[in-house]
Amino acid sequence: MDTRFSSAIHMLILISEAETPMTSEEIATSVGTNASYIRKVTGLLKKKGIIESKRGVSGFQLAISPGELLLYDVYQAVSETDRVHVFDLHQNPNDQCIVGKHIRPVLSDVFRSVEEKAEQELRNTTLADCIDRMKERIEGSDDK
Repeated sequence: MDTRFSSAIHMLILISEAETPMTSEEIATSVGTNASYIRKVTGLLKKKGIIESKRGVSGFQLAISPGELLLYDVYQAVSETDRVHVFDLHQNPNDQCIVGKHIRPVLSDVFRSVEEKAEQELRNTTLADCIDRMKERIEGSDDK
């Protein structure tokens, strides 16, 4: 599974909580990747109007408030599909086998149901919700 979505949320929390616009190099250090990957993801987020950069100012800032930014919108910005996709089916089940003949439609139904629930959760969760959860964890941890 691609990690762009989790990386994007990580980046957006950093950008949201930073006092000044953050550069791709600064973000890459926190995400644990390279700046070129961050630039690729920020390009997708900019294209959807989620973040912005200003001429003459190095770095990115949110274009949407954390309380209004749904995780579903972030998913759509960095995903290659407009529907939430969690699971893939194996490609070549044997039609001569009773299980092989029927497994794809059975799993397709189950997987789509799970994905619809995941999509609903993403539509009900904002970036602010993630920030609040993170702050709760930080307050409850020993590494404040």
